Amino acid sequence: MKVLGERQISLDCDVIQADGGTRTAAITGAWVALRLATNYLLEEGVLKADPILGQVAAVSCGVFKDLPVLDLDYEEDSQAEADSNFVLTGTGDIVEIQATGEKRGFTRGEFDTLFALADKGINELFAIQRAAVAK
Repeated sequence: MKVLGERQISLDCDVIQADGGTRTAAITGAWVALRLATNYLLEEGVLKADPILGQVAAVSCGVFKDLPVLDLDYEEDSQAEADSNFVLTGTGDIVEIQATGEKRGFTRGEFDTLFALADKGINELFAIQRAAVAK
C-alpha cells in the first residue's frame, strides 16, 4: 500500500458470459486487470516500484454425482452434493477456501481431492494469466 501512495485502484468485475463460477472468474480476471493497470503506471513512471506482491486466482470445485469436479458448470453447480471455492496465491498460500455440503456432508478425503483439483486448476489459470499480461 505504501508503494501506491495516495492512489486507489478499484476493480469492478462484471462477468458477461459464464456457465457457473462467476465469483471465481471475477477474482481471476481482476488480477489480470490489476496487473495491466499497474504495468501501465510503472511504464508511465507514475509508480516507482511494483505494488503487486504476487498472483492470485480462484476456481470452483465440487462433488457431483459422487465424483469430484473442477470448475463446475451451471448444471453441476446447481446439483452438487458439495460445493467449494478456492482462492490461492502464486506461491501456494491460501487466501480463502469456502466449502459447503449442499445435499450431504463430505469427507476429509473428498475435501483433499477437491483441494488437489483446485491447486491443479489454479496453476493452469496462473499460466493463462501470465500469458494474458505478457508483452
